[in-house]
Amino acid sequence: MDEIRYVALGDSFTEGVGDDLPDGGVRGWADLVAQGLVASGARVRYANLAIRGRLLGPIIDEQLPAALALGPTLVTFNGGGNDILRPRSDPQRLLDRMSDVMDRVAASGAQLVLLSGANPTAGLPMQARIEAKGDALNASVAALAAEHGVLFADNWSDRELARSPYWSRDRLHLGSIGHHRVAARVLATLGYEHPRSWTIDAPGGESAVRFRDELAYYREHVVPWIQRRLTGRSSGDGRSAKYGAWTDITPGG
Repeated sequence: MDEIRYVALGDSFTEGVGDDLPDGGVRGWADLVAQGLVASGARVRYANLAIRGRLLGPIIDEQLPAALALGPTLVTFNGGGNDILRPRSDPQRLLDRMSDVMDRVAASGAQLVLLSGANPTAGLPMQARIEAKGDALNASVAALAAEHGVLFADNWSDRELARSPYWSRDRLHLGSIGHHRVAARVLATLGYEHPRSWTIDAPGGESAVRFRDELAYYREHVVPWIQRRLTGRSSGDGRSAKYGAWTDITPGG
């Protein structure tokens, strides 16, 4: 039986925030990918070093060396989403750093899948500005991945995934159905099958926004986010990786 040693790197998107479990933990697309690999008949060892709130620099500086030290055969990488939410992010620096990731993973002999996050901007303040930055970064990363011969799972350009039914209440993180759709794309990019139910379009249209609901949303989610930015704090402060060492994945586990 083939063994796949899979490490996922990134921020809240890869950690699985929004795909909440009854015990208070989170699952997310990377956990689902590990399950999908097991379903193919492979033995899978899995680590997820992603931590919510991380900028691209810390993801690379802290998570990448730890991942490569584990000796993976497969690495998924996503980062930069938190950077583009900040007004003074440098797109060229982000690209240079991602190029370094591609080179270092290639030198390790592991297979790399680069992911873009889904586009959350339809439900966010400053939609046009953030979306323009995301569009430009996504196109540049796709071109860079093609130049390096790296697999690229493009979630940003998925217009269906941008619809509100795929997102959690905070509008910044995918809900369970959105994480399943991303997992299906990653597995397909790798050449593996996935359950058809993971990609069935979400039902319903966009509901009308009521002022009272919008006010509650800003109070519950936007104001705390602004407060963290002003005080230099992060939602990931004090958190450690969900699976910081190898865990064996079993079918249905």
